[in-house]
Amino acid sequence: MAESLYGFPLIPVAQTVGWLQNPAGIPDPPGMGPSAYGIECLGVAMFEGKNSTGIENMLDGNNKSVVMYGHEDAAWSGYDHLIESLIQREGFIRLCEIGGGANPSFSPDSIAEKGLDYVIMDISQEELNKAPPSYHKVCADILDENLPGEGTYDLVFTRMLAEHVRDGRSFHLQVKRLLKPGGMAVHFFPTLFAPPSVVNSLLPEFLSEWLLHLMQSGRERAGRQAKFPAHYSWCRGPAARQIQRFEKLGYDVKHYVGFFGHSGFYKKVPGVQKIHRYVAKWLVRHPVNSLTSFAWVVLQKRAP
Repeated sequence: MAESLYGFPLIPVAQTVGWLQNPAGIPDPPGMGPSAYGIECLGVAMFEGKNSTGIENMLDGNNKSVVMYGHEDAAWSGYDHLIESLIQREGFIRLCEIGGGANPSFSPDSIAEKGLDYVIMDISQEELNKAPPSYHKVCADILDENLPGEGTYDLVFTRMLAEHVRDGRSFHLQVKRLLKPGGMAVHFFPTLFAPPSVVNSLLPEFLSEWLLHLMQSGRERAGRQAKFPAHYSWCRGPAARQIQRFEKLGYDVKHYVGFFGHSGFYKKVPGVQKIHRYVAKWLVRHPVNSLTSFAWVVLQKRAP
């Protein structure tokens, strides 16, 4: 077994599986133990960061996929590290960030230093205009069947974009079309069934936008963190069925990480936030893939 995963140290399974299944001598409720994922539990991975972040429960379904679970803090603090590690380890040069219009992940200086051919693609010219003019920008709809750039990129990645696309299947097919054979796609997205996502998906847009502004400041449309309608198509935790969906499209699922917790949403309700963080940490040790709040998925386009 590898000693680390993109910089996150792995703990040998013999030291952890028994503790994970019953950390305090309390039996797991039905459907809430490691065997509930539909994937055999062969390994456990944990990352402990400065802010008590965690990634646990590496699971391998003997199909080159790795399933892990962790706390939401690791999702936000570790994503840039994941992307940079992939670029370095795989030698990727040609990159496309979809939906990065107002907030590109790499600065112009970092792009030049790394020697990257880096494209920002966004459906909104207004959002693209918020980024400095030095970026290579493409205003396009990822679902456009005539989208140029087939077989162009080593890496296509997104951050909080997948939930805004109406048709998840078409989205992932289009991303695959942009990739070179063996190229990789990485996505970071909120998952459906987390309470904020459920509320966002059920309420009319004007009500969900009002509620978000009430709970979280700084999300005005004119700003760099504007809110957009969300559909959550194919935005799920790392269930076996979801892995099979990606495989049927011609991807190998390299890593699928589910994260528990959405504490920022409850920032203005401290009592609820405290309870929520406690529950999230408990779920990291007793994971239920349908209760994740966020996920990373790392996909590789199969060579013909």
